[in-house]
Amino acid sequence: MSDTVLIAGASGLVGAAAIESFLGAGYEVIAVSRRKPEVDSEIAFKHISLDLQDPVACAELAASFASVTHVVYTAVFEKPGLIAGWSEQDQMQTNLAMLKNLIEPLATNAKGLRHVSVLQGTKAYGIHLHPMRIPGRERYVRDPHENFYWLQEDYIREMAAKGGWAFSIWRPQLVVGPNYGVVMNLPPIIGAYAAIRREEGLPFSFPGGTSWVWEAVDTRLVADALVWGASSPAAAGETFNLTNGEVFEWRDLWPAMADELGVEVGDDEPIKLADYLPSKAGVWDKIVAKHGLRQVTMDQLVGESHHYADFCFAYGAEGGLPAAFVSTVKIKQAGFGQVFDTEETFRYWLRKLIERKILPPRA
Repeated sequence: MSDTVLIAGASGLVGAAAIESFLGAGYEVIAVSRRKPEVDSEIAFKHISLDLQDPVACAELAASFASVTHVVYTAVFEKPGLIAGWSEQDQMQTNLAMLKNLIEPLATNAKGLRHVSVLQGTKAYGIHLHPMRIPGRERYVRDPHENFYWLQEDYIREMAAKGGWAFSIWRPQLVVGPNYGVVMNLPPIIGAYAAIRREEGLPFSFPGGTSWVWEAVDTRLVADALVWGASSPAAAGETFNLTNGEVFEWRDLWPAMADELGVEVGDDEPIKLADYLPSKAGVWDKIVAKHGLRQVTMDQLVGESHHYADFCFAYGAEGGLPAAFVSTVKIKQAGFGQVFDTEETFRYWLRKLIERKILPPRA
């Protein structure tokens, strides 16, 4: 019989990509999320609508998870406005509770459970609070700041020791994919901003602040790494950074995205997208009607990702910003060497959003 993976947070950025990769690798997939995931694969999978903040509902469904051999936990709770919540205790405790609500009854019922994957990110190195060591390496002592990552990791380590199953911790840097209405994904934000500027006869100006060199990771790479880690002995009990394998600067990337979206680059124009995009909801509705797009409102499109865009683009920042580079040597030495061209990553997912009629076509 095939192995069965339960993907929690399956409608999200990494979760939906993980469905595609695990199906392609021959796994049976149980997708757990409140909304049904949107995927391109035609292979059947089971979707269970579940609110992970509801412990009673999780316990009631646990018997249906008896066949699960692997878990990929990608669910996350974020607060409105996004950034401030990263340091708030209720956000941390909610994320810990969600993981417990799923894993405790599942581990009791899934007697064949072998591996659990849990996501973290570059905030593990404290980059949202202070400059980090360059590059960030997985072997460094845990950064001494409060973070739900540490709460979840300590819990998973304890449960794995009791249950006799393996786990892996993953730290992707700026994940890029097609999902809209999520907490941290840039292509829908960039695409909507470009469409509004074009509709109003304005250039596709970079809306951020000071120059900031970044790393990103294609959600397809993250998903394939999760498949590799699910069965590789080299991944058991380990933590891995994940990036495309290169760095980029936003202004250097901007012309490629402009070309993909059929807009003209203009001079820099600092714009707070968290305010700008909601203020243009009426313009967006006209664009949706004009091009026969899906009936997705601006609120439904942005989720909390417009706040994330302001953070990533360094809106309002002046002068030098601390670098946020992480090493991916460890995972390559362990046997997973996939890389992506970051320019093509953004182009690909912008095209996918156009194909799915979330964004308008090129002019």
